[in-house]
Parts: sequence; C-alpha cells; structure tokens
Amino acid sequence: MIFLTAQERQLWETLGREAQTSAAEPQSLRRDMRGNLWPAFCYFAGARLAAAGAEDRARRWLMAGSLVEEEGLFSNSFLSAFIERQGGRLRMPVVCFADPAPYVHFTGVPALVSARRNLVRNCGHSVPQWKKPLRFMDIGCGDGGLTVKLLRGLQEMGKAGDIGEILLIDGSAGMIELATRTVSAAFPRAAVRALTHRIEAVSDRIEGRYDLTLCSLSYHHMPYEAKVLHLQRLKSRTDHLVLFELNADHDFPEQDSPELLFSLYQSYGRIIDFVFAHDAPIATAQACVDNFLMTEVASMLTQKRGVRTDYHMLRLQWHDLFRKVLAPEFGCLGDATCYSDEYMDLYMLHYGRLGA
Repeated sequence: MIFLTAQERQLWETLGREAQTSAAEPQSLRRDMRGNLWPAFCYFAGARLAAAGAEDRARRWLMAGSLVEEEGLFSNSFLSAFIERQGGRLRMPVVCFADPAPYVHFTGVPALVSARRNLVRNCGHSVPQWKKPLRFMDIGCGDGGLTVKLLRGLQEMGKAGDIGEILLIDGSAGMIELATRTVSAAFPRAAVRALTHRIEAVSDRIEGRYDLTLCSLSYHHMPYEAKVLHLQRLKSRTDHLVLFELNADHDFPEQDSPELLFSLYQSYGRIIDFVFAHDAPIATAQACVDNFLMTEVASMLTQKRGVRTDYHMLRLQWHDLFRKVLAPEFGCLGDATCYSDEYMDLYMLHYGRLGA
C-alpha cells in the first residue's frame, strides 16, 4: 500500500478543511499534490462531507475522483453508488454478519481463495508436528470453511493426525450454526463445541489449553487496548497462535484523518473491486458489498475510534503487539504474505510457545 508523507498529511488536512467550509469546486484545490493521489484526496474530501451530512457536496468530490481513478481501484464510484442505494445518506445499513450469505460469497472471491490456500501452506510450514489428537480453536470462525481447509491441510502435510477437539467462536448465530454443521460433517469423530459470542465476551471463560488457535480476520474488530487485554487472557489457553489479517492502518488513526481514509481508499476499494469482478449475479455481489464491506466502511467513516466496528493494523504493529503481550514465552515462528498487490495485502503471522 501507499503511505502519505508528514507534509502530505498536513496538506490534506488544510485542503480538507477548505473543502468542508467552502463551496470550492474540486479542481480549484488540486495543488501541490502527487498526481496519482488526487483520486484518493477526492475520496477523502467526499467521505468527510458525506459523514458530516453534506451529501450533495460530497457527490461533486466523489464524481471528480471517479473520473480519474485507476483501473482496479474505484473507491469514489463505489462510495457514491453506495450512498445512492442508501437513499442519499451515508449510513450503516445492517449489522455485519447478521446474515452469513454475504460473507460466504466473499470467501469465494478468487483473490481470497488464493490467499487462504497460501495461508494453509504457510501455516503447515511453520507449525510443529502433533502426535496426539489436535485441539484446535477458531476465533471468528465464520462459516467454518477455513477451519476445515486448514485442519485437512495440516493432516495432508503430516503435521496433524486425528482431530480431537474443535472450539468455534463467532458472534453471529447464523455463522455458528453453519460452521458447526460444516465442521462436524468434515470431522465426525472430533468433539465440536461452539460459543456464540465475540471473543471479548468469552476470553476469560475459555477452559483447557489448545494446541493451535486461528484468528482469521477476527481480532481486528477491537481496538488496540482491547486486543492487548484479550490476548493476555488467551495466552495461557493456547500453544500456537496463527493470525490471518489485512494489512491496513485502521486502528490508531481517528475517524476523519487522512491516514484512515487513505487506507480505506486503497484496501476496501481493492477488495470491493474483487467482489464485483467475481463471476456472480449482481444482486449477490451487491449484497456482499452493502451488507458486509461497505457496512464496515460506513462505520469507520461515521463512528469515532472506540465505537466503530473495525481496527485493522499494519503488519509491524501486530508484531509489536505480540512481542509486548506474548513474549518471552512465545516467539515468531512464521511471517508470510498470502496475497499482495500495490494497494492491499493479506498476511499470516505465527507465534508459538517456545519449547511446545
């Protein structure tokens, strides 16, 4: 992904205030800016205006940006169309994951399928070989599809034999119901348990100790200070922790900051493009975007830190967090990129208990 310099952040703040407090046309503020950043600045100005309730003026900025966006990154167009579908208002249409269908469609997007395949392979390279029946915990299990792929992959690579116990944790009742059926069918001899809660509600109630814990696109739903607390509680309950995450700067920046909006412009713009490019009925793709991805974007655009739903972190920030919370008992045993392009990447980190 691309980052702003300190001078560019200052310029965006200055021009952003001018865009919000005047009726200036977009082109009149296009000065002293890297040319390739102009579409992203239009998104920055348009999103801030929309979040402030000035949707009519926001449309002018989003339109200006959409006219010059590069192929494969159409964030201005996506946000403008989303606002129109919400009756001309920037708002969260639903609670994410109330219905599993949009997420299930998302997991079939080729880029994510490839990233998950790489996750399984990379995880297999870094984890130890378990001789005893494996005890596995999946935090944010979704529909259970990745649980099955990972455990079968470990078995095929000779890293795991029998699967003794699987603990599924997810805040969506619909996801848990689907995951329980999927995982139980794949591993009929395993003891499958499920907790219909977000990890924040149950991190101090997990019993026993698990050989391997997967956190796939799940721990980013809490801010840094909550991540610290719940990882501290999880530390005594697992020997190996595998994180699969989006590399994005969405935790520490405040609601309308250049850093947050520029990261959203790149990461979600790329992912949404993948969804619309995937071969599926337009209604299915649109439901995935509106009821999953853009619901998260709307939260980050309209809600302050501590209230919003998503807090993705950069790869180095995760390393710093793990070292702070898990060391010295745990060390980094794996760090691999699962998907990457110029705007967005997905990566795996594996921290294991040393000597386990």
